[in-house]
Amino acid sequence: MANIAYLYIDPLLESAAEAYNWQRKVDCVYQDFGQRTELQKLIADCQDNPPEYLLLRQIEELGDTVAEICDRLKLLESLGVDVIADLQNYQSSAWQKREITEIKADLSKLLQSVTKSKLINRLKQGHARNRLKTLPPPGKAPYGYRRGQDKYIIDKSTAPVVKDFFERFILFGSLRGAVRYLEKRYGKKIAPSTGKNWLTNPVYRGDLKYKNNEIISNTHTAILDRESAAQIDRLLRRNSRLASRTASAPRSLAGLVTCQQCQFSMTISHVTQRNKKQEYLYLRCHDCPQNPKCKAINYQTFLEQTITKICRELPQAVAQLQQPNFKDIKQNIEQEIQTKKDILSHISTLLAQNILDEETANIRRYKIQTEISTLKIKLINYHQKT
Repeated sequence: MANIAYLYIDPLLESAAEAYNWQRKVDCVYQDFGQRTELQKLIADCQDNPPEYLLLRQIEELGDTVAEICDRLKLLESLGVDVIADLQNYQSSAWQKREITEIKADLSKLLQSVTKSKLINRLKQGHARNRLKTLPPPGKAPYGYRRGQDKYIIDKSTAPVVKDFFERFILFGSLRGAVRYLEKRYGKKIAPSTGKNWLTNPVYRGDLKYKNNEIISNTHTAILDRESAAQIDRLLRRNSRLASRTASAPRSLAGLVTCQQCQFSMTISHVTQRNKKQEYLYLRCHDCPQNPKCKAINYQTFLEQTITKICRELPQAVAQLQQPNFKDIKQNIEQEIQTKKDILSHISTLLAQNILDEETANIRRYKIQTEISTLKIKLINYHQKT
């Protein structure tokens, strides 16, 4: 007798499944993607030649409703097929040997689990259908937006606050400084982590990002234009190489200077005179182990010498770098984007010719749109490098 398995893939919730690692020997696998035509064939084959057992991942894969699942399960068991759910504690042959009271109790629990799972899947399917239509994800709209009928709409009362936050960060490159400015100017108090989420959130750039981290471009009006977004990305990459306090410090050299003699970091100290506003800045090594300690350095003098050295040596260092041919790379990406746009334009024709059904066409559109968005992000990154 053959041993068979059945695998059902919901196209809204899963991609085409890879080879599943069944826990038992399997001679034949029936697999459905969206429709359950293979399940009907499986039941017909079981009526002609019943297998020893049928493996499933979960009982829920036998139907869309609890009634369908129960009817098909009863039919298969009446044919003498031992139904085994790989991810659930269910095996029909083992259950039949137990006391009837135990079977009823466990069956009740199983049906409750199946009902709950189906309800969760229906909610997920609803969210997935909205995602295919490029509708905003569930939940509250980000600060600066409000929900419209089918997209985010700019909130005129809060969007200027977000825009000013972005402009402040671009101007000074300091996250904590921009957060402090927001509280002082507008009375809007946010955590630095929230500020960083604003800086990286695709929604403010006119894109939608879903729970699966897929991005669809140009779905609504952006608060942050692409050029400003590119500047923010550059500043964030620069700041990521520095300690968080260093990146947000009011002094350019904070946390960056190390004493050449004792190799300990130097901090910025300031000295003022009574009744005078003038401030004197020094670089001093407070943890210096030497005796006597290393001398302090005038901050302004050291800063000017550092700037002079950078202006002299940086162009020479850049000239020696062997850069890849970004022009060819950008052309290849642009060509790939155009190819995918052409494919996208043909989907409507395939739908009109009944080659694709509506659901499959929506899934294909969504997948191509996310691929285009990914390529556009790559293209922006290469533009920043040139």
